[in-house]
Amino acid sequence: MSTPARRPPRGRRRSPLLRPALTVLGLLLLLLIGISIGRALEDGPDPGGTRTNVRTLEPQPLAPAERTVTVTVTTG
Repeated sequence: MSTPARRPPRGRRRSPLLRPALTVLGLLLLLLIGISIGRALEDGPDPGGTRTNVRTLEPQPLAPAERTVTVTVTTG
């Protein structure tokens, strides 16, 4: 019975530190994304809060008075 021949590795050999470095980089990226989402939710408005609207009302024209009353007060 013959044993299968081992193939030589294709391409360059990868550094043994590449996979752990990419794992640490990915975890750091996930941490930063989590922190940014947490801050965004914390800075958001509270639901059901008070909302204030300020409006300026313009005066409407008045119809002319039907009669005028004059009151005179004298002391003495």
